[in-house]
Amino acid sequence: MPSQVPLSDVATQQGPNRPDIAIVQGFVGSLLMWMGSLGVGWLSLASAELRRTPIIIWLRFEPAGAVLSVLLLALGGMLLVRAWLRLGQRLNGWSDDTRPYLMKAIIAWTIPLAAALPLFSRDVFAYIAQGQVMVARLNPYVDGYSQISNYLQIGADDLWAQSPTPYGPVFLWIEEGIVRITGGNPDTSIILFRVVALVGVALCVYVIPKLAALHSINANRALWLTAANPLFLINFVAAIHNDSLMIGLALTGLYLAATKRPVLGILLITLSVGIKPITLIFLPFVGLMWAGRGASWPRRFLYWFLTASMSLGILWVMGYVNTFGFGWVGALSTPGSVWIWYAPVGFIGLVIATLGDAVGLPGWDLAGVFHTLARLASLVIIALQVFRGDHSRLVRRLAIAFSAIVVLSPMIQSWYVVWLIPLFAVTGIRDDWQVKFLYFTVAFFMVYAITDQLDIFPYFDFSLMMARQIAAVVALGFALYLVFIDRSTKVLFLRRYRPSTPGVTH
Repeated sequence: MPSQVPLSDVATQQGPNRPDIAIVQGFVGSLLMWMGSLGVGWLSLASAELRRTPIIIWLRFEPAGAVLSVLLLALGGMLLVRAWLRLGQRLNGWSDDTRPYLMKAIIAWTIPLAAALPLFSRDVFAYIAQGQVMVARLNPYVDGYSQISNYLQIGADDLWAQSPTPYGPVFLWIEEGIVRITGGNPDTSIILFRVVALVGVALCVYVIPKLAALHSINANRALWLTAANPLFLINFVAAIHNDSLMIGLALTGLYLAATKRPVLGILLITLSVGIKPITLIFLPFVGLMWAGRGASWPRRFLYWFLTASMSLGILWVMGYVNTFGFGWVGALSTPGSVWIWYAPVGFIGLVIATLGDAVGLPGWDLAGVFHTLARLASLVIIALQVFRGDHSRLVRRLAIAFSAIVVLSPMIQSWYVVWLIPLFAVTGIRDDWQVKFLYFTVAFFMVYAITDQLDIFPYFDFSLMMARQIAAVVALGFALYLVFIDRSTKVLFLRRYRPSTPGVTH
């Protein structure tokens, strides 16, 4: 490996270095993903009009079209990763002049994904089914969407059909409102759910630079690390996860609390909790912001009490209005009842289960004990971050506490990682192992997403397994090219690489 980086491989010190090239490349990548989504994105059985479109018929119901769709999706996703990396190199120095280019990139890369069929997740169809549960006046914390006669036609995953919803009252109302407006039509419902997700994206784009500025972190670099990040875009735009609005509201509430508007901040964070309760973790740190720097322990406990009372009071009112109370508390275990191999806790649990079974012990019972211990360890880390640390590092302490929940869980989804990136970006991701870890994480989850969920027509010889293998070869091959061969990007992964401009360390 070279000990120095050639000037041709990095931006010069004279400001932005033709960033439009990277922006166009990312747009092409997003456009390829849009085209691929027509063939292997998720499409409801009830989407009769789309299924009669000639191009979709060929892409979805002919083996050649399906193969082409897989290739387009894989190439487009990895091209978007390369464009993001190159944009970071080309926006040298992260001066105020770089903000328009960042906004142009975010918009250009978002538009094709906003027009795509749902990619990488079927959750939006579950939202529609849960909205029908609400319209039918059933209790979504008791009755799964299997109670809806046509849920398979909608496209919702049968895996969660009998599970209570893990979402709070705010998102239940959003689901119900969209289904009432659309009459449950999947195609128009998806459009409205995507609008909701884009509202969350807009909130993030607005507030992330402001939070970064509060911490004397370069706001433009923080925006590039988060809202222009391919993981952010595929999860919040292409996959239409409700986490977009959840984290957008939570970050906005955090900013308001940090700028001495705690009551309004608590309100927005509570609305975020009403989408997914995981953002309850923000509240004790907001209480500390409200108490102020140098607050005594009695004052801290007073403001923790006030913060909790306000938030829980609002949630109680919501539960009273929708008649479900705090039913969402009992449903919190729904997404946490599974594990995945790449999560550290999930992998170690698998090893424990395998070894236990090999020697005649109840392996998965032992793995369950380990999972429980890991969750308890996350609670200890959260307590340490809440009760100890510098007041000026409150948001960083929140980031560490939130990370403990994610990293010590047996299940880590890519959108869980997207929860964390803004909190670390606005408090500083260094240009050393920290940003390199982010690069590898983005590449890994993009490759995994491309190979994971593909809607392949089951009645021709081109099987789902073959589709995943092709996607894996293309995406992984592209990722290895970026790390080891591409002259422009491989320098980002070198141990000794440092940006040429002093200003990018923030």
